[in-house]
Amino acid sequence: MFDTMTMTKIVGGFCGALLVFLLGTWASSILYGTYGGPKAGENQAYVIDTGEEEESVAEAEEVVELPFAEVYAAADAGAGERLWRQCQACHKLEAGANGVGPYLHGIVDRPKHAADGYAYSDALLSQDGAWTPENISAFLENPREYAPGTKMAYRGMPDVEDRANLIAYLATYQ
Repeated sequence: MFDTMTMTKIVGGFCGALLVFLLGTWASSILYGTYGGPKAGENQAYVIDTGEEEESVAEAEEVVELPFAEVYAAADAGAGERLWRQCQACHKLEAGANGVGPYLHGIVDRPKHAADGYAYSDALLSQDGAWTPENISAFLENPREYAPGTKMAYRGMPDVEDRANLIAYLATYQ
């Protein structure tokens, strides 16, 4: 009843039909697609004011970031341990064991640029004081803004809760 040639013709017919449908879908998406249409206010004949922009601005203004001291008081060192993984590429937690960056054992409330054997950048050498949790948080948020010219090539950690958790984890190594 069915030989090899008949089965080959049936399978070929299904594959051909599938190819025609796929090409048809592709062609119709090119003809009728709306890729990269004009954005609101650009190249449009008119703009309908729906008031959504005002609501989104109002919602954005309502978001208030808690003071770092309050967030740090409720910080979770366990969550900070997971965040430490991105730091350990350059830093170590063993006292006196510098890597690409200075060791961070006892960093919380340690005087700035006090890691023995590490060559600090002029940006950090020009700063006085200690690495309080608030100072560490400001540095981690944006190292290049906190100390312009720093050797630390880290983009920063924008989330205040993440910074607080990481500092709480570092505080366990005193």
